[in-house]
Amino acid sequence: DPSLILPTESIRIKDNLSYEEIPIRILDRQVRRLRMKDVASFKVLWRNQFVEEDTWEAEEDMKKRYSHLFEFGGNAD
Repeated sequence: DPSLILPTESIRIKDNLSYEEIPIRILDRQVRRLRMKDVASFKVLWRNQFVEEDTWEAEEDMKKRYSHLFEFGGNAD
């Protein structure tokens, strides 16, 4: 399907043919209760992905790795 092909110029491909996903926007937040602990997670839209391919990521991990997303209301635009 040609609509799924991404131009390689916009993706920085490493020598081992991998690339780093970069989060663009936080779409949603949820808190789940696991026994005696609340676990917060964010629904994240990644660069070079479609909205249907967003993922849920742990709040703690996202804040450690991508603190800039949380500085001005949650958007990296």
